[in-house]
Amino acid sequence: MTTRTMKTRTPTTRALAVAGALALVTGVGAGRAEAQTPGSVPTPGSVLGHAVGADFRLATYETSIEYFERLAAATDRLELREVGRSSFGRPVYLALISSAENLANLDRHREIAQRLAHPRGLTDGEAQRLAAEGRALVWIDGGLHASEVAHAQHTIQLAYDLVTGDADPEIAAILDDVILLLWPSINPDGQTMIADWYHSNVGTPYEVASAPFLYQKYIGHDNNRDGYMINQIESRYTTRVAREWEPHILYNHHQSSPFPTRIWIPPFAEPISPHVHPLMWRMVNLIGMAMSQALEERGQRGATHMGTGFDNWYPGFMDHAHNFHNVVSFLTETALYRYATPGFYTIGDFPPSERDLRPESLYSSPWEGGWWRLRDAVDYMLTASISVLDVAAKYRTDLLYNRYQAGRDIIAQYEGGPPYAYFVPQDQRDPVAAVELLRRLAFNGIEIDQLERAASHQGLDHPAGTWVIRMDQEFAHFVRQLFVIQDYPDLREYPEGPPDQPYDVSGWTLPLQMGVRVIEAAAPLGPQLREALLPLSGEALAWDAEVEDASPFDSPIGVGFDSHRVAAAILPPAGRITGGGSALVVDPAQNNAFKAINRAWAAGARVSYLPGAAGADEEPGTGGRYAISGFPSEAGVVRDLGLQATRGGGGTSLRAPRIGLYRPWNASMDEGWTRWVLERYGFDFASLRNADVLAGDLSDRYDVIIVADLSQGQILNGFAKGSVPPRYAGGLGPGGVRELDAFVRGGGTLVTLNRSALFAIEELHLPVRNVVAGLSRQDYFQSGSILEMIVDPSHPVMSGMPERASVVAGQSPVFTTEEGFEGRVMAKYEVEGSPLLSGYLLGAEHLAGYAAAVDVAHGDGRVVLLGMRPQWRGQPFGNFRILFNAALYGRELAAAAPESAEFWTAPKETEDETERETERETEREGEPGDGGP
Repeated sequence: MTTRTMKTRTPTTRALAVAGALALVTGVGAGRAEAQTPGSVPTPGSVLGHAVGADFRLATYETSIEYFERLAAATDRLELREVGRSSFGRPVYLALISSAENLANLDRHREIAQRLAHPRGLTDGEAQRLAAEGRALVWIDGGLHASEVAHAQHTIQLAYDLVTGDADPEIAAILDDVILLLWPSINPDGQTMIADWYHSNVGTPYEVASAPFLYQKYIGHDNNRDGYMINQIESRYTTRVAREWEPHILYNHHQSSPFPTRIWIPPFAEPISPHVHPLMWRMVNLIGMAMSQALEERGQRGATHMGTGFDNWYPGFMDHAHNFHNVVSFLTETALYRYATPGFYTIGDFPPSERDLRPESLYSSPWEGGWWRLRDAVDYMLTASISVLDVAAKYRTDLLYNRYQAGRDIIAQYEGGPPYAYFVPQDQRDPVAAVELLRRLAFNGIEIDQLERAASHQGLDHPAGTWVIRMDQEFAHFVRQLFVIQDYPDLREYPEGPPDQPYDVSGWTLPLQMGVRVIEAAAPLGPQLREALLPLSGEALAWDAEVEDASPFDSPIGVGFDSHRVAAAILPPAGRITGGGSALVVDPAQNNAFKAINRAWAAGARVSYLPGAAGADEEPGTGGRYAISGFPSEAGVVRDLGLQATRGGGGTSLRAPRIGLYRPWNASMDEGWTRWVLERYGFDFASLRNADVLAGDLSDRYDVIIVADLSQGQILNGFAKGSVPPRYAGGLGPGGVRELDAFVRGGGTLVTLNRSALFAIEELHLPVRNVVAGLSRQDYFQSGSILEMIVDPSHPVMSGMPERASVVAGQSPVFTTEEGFEGRVMAKYEVEGSPLLSGYLLGAEHLAGYAAAVDVAHGDGRVVLLGMRPQWRGQPFGNFRILFNAALYGRELAAAAPESAEFWTAPKETEDETERETERETEREGEPGDGGP
């Protein structure tokens, strides 16, 4: 989870550097390598060359797996299985740890877990007998957030302690009653990347420097925000394993605990998700209290619970996504200093409110400071993991039977009350977006039907082919959590105070994000309609099948979702071409239109733009389309991509733009998501580092430059000098701003997403203002919600968008234009009412009538300001086309835009707004110039 800032006192850098160098060479200060006795179980030190958790030492993934392989060869209590391949192609392993007898009967115990997880047709008595026979399946993982280094080290020690620990009655009972699904590392790439980075810097001034890369190929820390979308390979192999084994407990280790506490443990902070069976929350809380008790018994002080940080609202966390599958799922956050370097704390480092060391109800043994080492974090994690396994052993039959009860209750709930089902028509603005949505649900274990023939329900006719999600199934809460409108509670830090900020986002409703029309069934499905339902099931590919792209129409490559029998059967309507004309005309309302365009350019075909028409007399405009000619494989592309295309001709000829995507060294997850989305749709682009921009002559190399959702400081300043090796320090600075300004003035297009728009406005001195700047959180607050914007579809950047669009916004600017503005507003907020569709918004009146996206003329070029996040975490398929159109918005496309003077008029400023702008101008006059560091 998010690392909290800690103020620390450390030993001298020189002393640590010398100790680190010695540890690397001799093991001094890190624990000497332990000799292996022939024929015995190997100790971690005998393979790693140092004790687990030693100062200045981190095991890479490769070293960790070498140890697990040696352990598996030496004991009948551990079985190692390859279960996937990482983004960079590393083999991924799962270790199964239990008694030899349980491992010999794995198939039976997995069969019992599956049967209790899917309880239809099972009686209470049968479930009780299965619960008595079965074993508790517990998932514990490490390595998800690779810069939180302790958990991928603790899994090594945990495996050794379990397979050699049966002299301890607690461990013996765990081996008898529990089967542990232990992931040595859930993110192999990141573990090795971070270990190598740290070891390259130990003993230098940059020993604890932040890594200048994401520790997952695309998304880094957001690998724990992909739990329901499963866009990334790592998310898919973990989800596949979860549904294959159906564990009873899922435990995600993280760092860092809110300072100065040493470990944060459930119960969670408020709010929690409303669509989780209460038995899950009760067991999560019981386990949390058992963990803190175990820590207390071992003198490990500083455990805390609840607070205001770690809520359980957003369902995209890896652990939380499984609560909706009736798995007892949770995380802990153990304190972190920096990698394997020790840190020393005094009371003076503590916040003033914590210096009295007063025991509190949920923080009953305050930590008093002192040294904090990697081994300390490992030891806390070992205690917590063993405690979870101990609870699983003691409550084995309860866990198994409660899994059955939860599923049974949820089926009964939706048999007796709404929503009874969701209908998903095939007729969509983008038919493949509906397939992308349904395939993700299926991969997550949701059963999906399809109408074999037309049927009616509640006065609506549903044609054959309509997909139906019946809610009388055990994982139905997962669907409901993703489909309903989120109404984040109005929690305040204190009465009449600012909002208590959600830990993550407040709204994510998938049909809104993905632009998919879904119809809720508020009445039971009649027998005639049920008889027309065909349960979907196809031929699944092996997860390790050697295929380049099993389903070209969806976004994953390789096997993708096709390793799941239901997902593999969800196919878009057949692609087709209608009408007459020499060119293939594709509608940007379909995201795959851009795959076709990029394939056409790669094949040497010609692409033109057919402009839409501006709105008039309060009627909305029409969107433009793209025409492709001279493309010999067009029929195959239409078939493979599920395109609904027509024929036509004419338009403005477009050449493939030369696209650059700014990639700062202080790595950005949003840049990574942008890179992932562009790659998945076939865009050819280059990553621009600071030096690439500072080299100048950008117009000779690029037509469009995209800057993802980055803060001004991240763009301008980057890493502070001295905090990282020199090649990674700094940002664009004044020199980079001058080069970007020259690029745009010379005819280039700069596309800025969300907060980076503020950088462009400020540094390029654009006549545009952010009207919500300077508002207090008591007056205006919006963090990760879905808002409705009115768009001008005749503008090329908005081609394919509906007139009223659901867009993801978070810390998003809201624009008005100022004297000297030339250009066009592309999207705006309604003058009256709240634009909130899902999530939380305080102060909607501050958005009323203002602009959400602006195309600014700057010299001979354009600056596109998007006050939204059209590619957020790879989720808003209904907004991707905004990014795609913007990436193509070079000179030719800009010249094809029709005039649209009637779309937007700047609202009249109120007296308060004028005063705030005057205050901001005064503040700016007192700031240093050039926007430099």
